[in-house]
Amino acid sequence: MRGKNIYYLGCKELMSLWRDPILIGFIVFAFTVTIYVAAMAESDTLHKATISIVDEDQSELSKRIIELFHPPYFNTPNITDLHHLDERMNASLDSFSIIIPIHFERDVLAGKRPAIQLNIDATRISQALTGNKHIQQLILDEIGAFLQKQSLKGISLPVDISYRVLFNPDMNVRWYGGLRQLIDIITLLSIVLSGAALIREREYGTVEHLLVMPVTSFEIMLSKIWPIQLVVLVLTFFSLEFVIKLVISMPIEGSVFLFMIGVFLVLFATSSLGIFLGTFARSMPQFALILIMIVLPLQILSGTVTPRESMPTFIQNIMLITPNTNFVMLSQSILYRGAGLEAVWPQFLYLFLIGAALFLISLSRFRSTLSFR
Repeated sequence: MRGKNIYYLGCKELMSLWRDPILIGFIVFAFTVTIYVAAMAESDTLHKATISIVDEDQSELSKRIIELFHPPYFNTPNITDLHHLDERMNASLDSFSIIIPIHFERDVLAGKRPAIQLNIDATRISQALTGNKHIQQLILDEIGAFLQKQSLKGISLPVDISYRVLFNPDMNVRWYGGLRQLIDIITLLSIVLSGAALIREREYGTVEHLLVMPVTSFEIMLSKIWPIQLVVLVLTFFSLEFVIKLVISMPIEGSVFLFMIGVFLVLFATSSLGIFLGTFARSMPQFALILIMIVLPLQILSGTVTPRESMPTFIQNIMLITPNTNFVMLSQSILYRGAGLEAVWPQFLYLFLIGAALFLISLSRFRSTLSFR
């Protein structure tokens, strides 16, 4: 009998959601468009920046500098002269232009300090800020390597350093942006939908109906949690397979099934948290204000925006008791590094314990608020 009550009350929540086309549109939009936009709009690195170069030196060093600028960070450099360089910048054809002066290599080898002129179109402010330091560092590193090579000619070094870029060999920032947005959407929507389901009962005046029905607070809470888990799980799988893998072209290294188990556990925890927050709010505007105070710190400090290792130790320890942080850790381990259960079982255990604790706390608050037996 209890199982039937949970099932039918949950179906009522699904039907209520189905009758709200605006909310459905928002959910679909969140799991598709926002993830794509977040991945494509990452501006922390350059992407296909246009650049022109005037090479007045025509030396080995100048050619090595020109070879530094290649896709995907830059478009293939346009080799031009001084006259056409200004025309291209004025016509907004280039974001950057470089002038390598005559006798540049000779002056470098002579220990002088020749100047390379870097022109930047600052109307493209995001590329200008990032590209300024990036281009300077590229040129300085190449000059340093060139000088070292010249000074070590004929000398055999005892050590040859080789390096590999793991998990994201092209250092494609889009992969990280898409997954980060998906993690944030999963946790945010589960809290919003569960809290909104409770507030909607209060605003529509159907709480009294629940009070006279032969159901317990435990059954009502589960009936509000499992529909949200079902909807978010389906849309998460869709977003992972079609938006992230197909559109963004991010390879999934680990088990999707294992990741979905982690999604199920975090949804149980965050949905319980949403109901807990919903018991304090009397309307959706109040609920939105509570979300700002609670959800934003959880997401910012979870490790998606900034690596946990960059945070103070006490913040790292505190955030381990939150579902967001453990979900971020297992998601990155599974989807990026291909980790198995033997590597992420502590995060699964923490999510289960956190979810159980949040459910019991929310159930107690829910029961006392609505005076259920």
